[in-house]
Amino acid sequence: MSKSISLINLHLINTHLQAACQSADPGAMFEKQPATSGLLRHSAFMFTFSQRCPFLPLNKNLSSASVCSQFSRGVYAIFGFYDKKSVNTITSFCGTLHVSFITPSFPLDGNQQFIIQMRPDIKGPLLSLIEYYKWDKFAYLYDSDRGLTTLQVVLDTAAERKWQVTAINVGNLKDERKDEAYRSLFQDLENKKERRVILDCEQDKVKDIMEQVEHVKGYHYIIANLGFIDGDLSKIQYGGANVSGFQIVDFDDPLVSKFDQRWEALEEKEYPGADSKIRVSYTSALTYDAVQVMTEAFRYLHKQRIDFTRRANNGDCLANPAVPWAQGVEIERALKQVRVEGLTGNIQFDQHGKRVNYSVNIMELKSNGPVKIGYWNEVDKMAVTKSDVFANDTTGMENKTVIVTTILEAPYVMLKKNADLFVDNERYEGYCVDLAAEIAKHCGFKYQLKIVGDGKYGARDAETKIWNGMVGELVYGKADIAVAPLTITLVREEVIDFSKPFMSLGISIMIKKPQKSKPGVFSFLDPLAYEIWMCIVFAYIGVSVVLFLVSRFSPYEWHTEEYEDGQIQTNESTNEFGIFNSLWFSLGAFMRQGCDISPRSLSGRIVGGVWWFFTLIIISSYTANLAAFLTVERMVSPIESAEDLAKQTEIAYGTLDSGSTKEFFRRSKIALFDKMWTYMRSAEPSVFVKTTAEGVLRVRKSKGKYAYLLESTMNEYIEQRKPCDTMKVGGNLDSKGYGIATPKGSSLRNAVNLAVLKLNEQGLLDKLKNKWWYDKGECGSGGGDSKEKTSALSLSNVAGVFYILVGGLGLAMLVALIEFCYKSRAEAKRMKVAKNAQNINPTSSLSVTGSTGENGRVMTPEFPKAVHAVPYVRPDMGLNVSLTDLS
Repeated sequence: MSKSISLINLHLINTHLQAACQSADPGAMFEKQPATSGLLRHSAFMFTFSQRCPFLPLNKNLSSASVCSQFSRGVYAIFGFYDKKSVNTITSFCGTLHVSFITPSFPLDGNQQFIIQMRPDIKGPLLSLIEYYKWDKFAYLYDSDRGLTTLQVVLDTAAERKWQVTAINVGNLKDERKDEAYRSLFQDLENKKERRVILDCEQDKVKDIMEQVEHVKGYHYIIANLGFIDGDLSKIQYGGANVSGFQIVDFDDPLVSKFDQRWEALEEKEYPGADSKIRVSYTSALTYDAVQVMTEAFRYLHKQRIDFTRRANNGDCLANPAVPWAQGVEIERALKQVRVEGLTGNIQFDQHGKRVNYSVNIMELKSNGPVKIGYWNEVDKMAVTKSDVFANDTTGMENKTVIVTTILEAPYVMLKKNADLFVDNERYEGYCVDLAAEIAKHCGFKYQLKIVGDGKYGARDAETKIWNGMVGELVYGKADIAVAPLTITLVREEVIDFSKPFMSLGISIMIKKPQKSKPGVFSFLDPLAYEIWMCIVFAYIGVSVVLFLVSRFSPYEWHTEEYEDGQIQTNESTNEFGIFNSLWFSLGAFMRQGCDISPRSLSGRIVGGVWWFFTLIIISSYTANLAAFLTVERMVSPIESAEDLAKQTEIAYGTLDSGSTKEFFRRSKIALFDKMWTYMRSAEPSVFVKTTAEGVLRVRKSKGKYAYLLESTMNEYIEQRKPCDTMKVGGNLDSKGYGIATPKGSSLRNAVNLAVLKLNEQGLLDKLKNKWWYDKGECGSGGGDSKEKTSALSLSNVAGVFYILVGGLGLAMLVALIEFCYKSRAEAKRMKVAKNAQNINPTSSLSVTGSTGENGRVMTPEFPKAVHAVPYVRPDMGLNVSLTDLS
């Protein structure tokens, strides 16, 4: 073979792959080149594996026998490069022995088994770019060492579309005469007026060609490899030639940036090229990704506990006949099933081991260096993202028509009721329609509103990395500006530019408005909690008892009775604060009505004073809250915050399926939001909705069993619309803003920014919001955002008071009846005793009745107090005489 290749046998140990690597020996083959690209590829491979294991170099020369001997030593998977001459030998060995070969080399023709091809196919992007530039005549310079697959596809397409293609092989030129050959070649192209050239070569050969044509003006080159930035184009950067190409490694990707930082931190002695300022080439990136693929595959096999240990002479090509390895198919299947995110984007394979669902950036060389103008993927094909509407400034905008992408979302953009009677922009109305008109007026351009086709705001597919919605319209060059409720986020800012926010908002919770709670019979008790009422009752009883006790112990509460003539009744002391009088005093003070008796002692007055102070505060607080509780209709919400949502499972909750709200929960590191995202992602049926209208409808029909998470501005607007049955609960979960978006590098950005700032300073943005949110609201002034509504008192509010009044009156009548019956019975007994006494002694008609007072006093109501003498009756008269106290 023309090139010597080294074979490296790797024993993976330690870290996460310890168990898997102890039974797996991947091998690696590199073209032995002194060039920088070869060193970088080798260093990238060694760096990747050094994170997991040591490596052991084996043979340095590759022949059929040496390669075969390595199979015999237990190599289960091989990583390496090939060229046109070595590819057949390698594929033959791998196909026969069922050993997978992972390679970043050029894709092979047909469907090769046990070949995992890391390099995406460039045929699709190349044909799309030719069609974009509308080339129908061009020269095609190719390197035969890379294979002829791409050339054959170009020639077939040229035959179908009648292109004129001049194919020239530059791969067989001798090194000592290559410069002269290149100059002669381009002189012939100049004579034939062939100024459109495709260079299907690797970067080292592209560099040699460009060094000879750097002064040739008026040419347009397409470099047909995946490393446009890898080459040194500084010599022709300021010339007249146009240069386009493709880039598989996106250096703006955080994953690539992180790798660059680790790469530059390495020692150059151990990893040649690592410590330099040279960026990692696309072949080195493919090498790094290939190791990641092998790592994931063997990790999967280890988790599945698949035994891929060599037995007997399985996989030994020295055996006669050669015996394929039985477990080779399992390893190949595991490799093809790997789906990871690498330096070259999404890595995924089809059943034939070829890359699928990948994206390639389209590049152009400008005066300020390489610039991305779009990208290509298998779904949308060629997508141009650069804005050529305005070159460098906004002069002459009045003659341009700007495509404004937006989305039908009330109240931002809505179709008028009689939209069929209008055309173009006149068919729409709403906040963003008015805003777009103001922006166009301030910037001085004409515009055309265009509703986004898929009805989405914009999110990137995790697998294909393709943007949809309005963001996709800007990224793929289908629109020049987006005026819509488009949230400013980091992932969007990476691919498009935003103006200053024209509206601030946050994620909020929408639920179905609960039914207004009917006031209870005893709603007048609501101003104070149940516990407070219980404490008041116990305090009332406690104060009464304490007052009774201190009155008993204090000598100043005891006093003697005086008669009308001022004389003091001897041997008799009274105390007015018995237990019933104490209860009556406490009740009178609490009801703010007072009482005829008051404490005389200092201790009793202290008890009375603190009780009066207590009742003053309680009654004042109660009175202050009573009016609000009785005149306000309240709605009891089952959810008040995101915490309430997260800790329950009865009420489902979700977001828009494609938008910034979903992205917020997916990326959030806050425990609460991560818990909510885990629930939403696994909920069945799905809690995500395709449109906001669908989410609102689901809230209204769920009978309070579904909550919708959306921007607060939209939540407030919907709350203002009939049937007025939704409401916003809790505060905003985050803080963000809506911005006007433009493609990356668009000169419209500065003009739009200044227009937004000017409109904000003039107060026009607030006026527009009031116009479309509240002035056109359908749920009354103040919006439906109020959970309370003041109204006149109804009978149900104070029914309990009447019940207590009626109950008290009834209780009083019952007590009066009991007292009457009791007194009548006692009086009857007394009369009977008196009559019996008269029958015994008719001459003695005196009957004196007596009763004792509450505190032992003698009550004599039958005689006035002025009477002091009581008739004396001899004991032998046999009369039953009772004394009645007249005091």
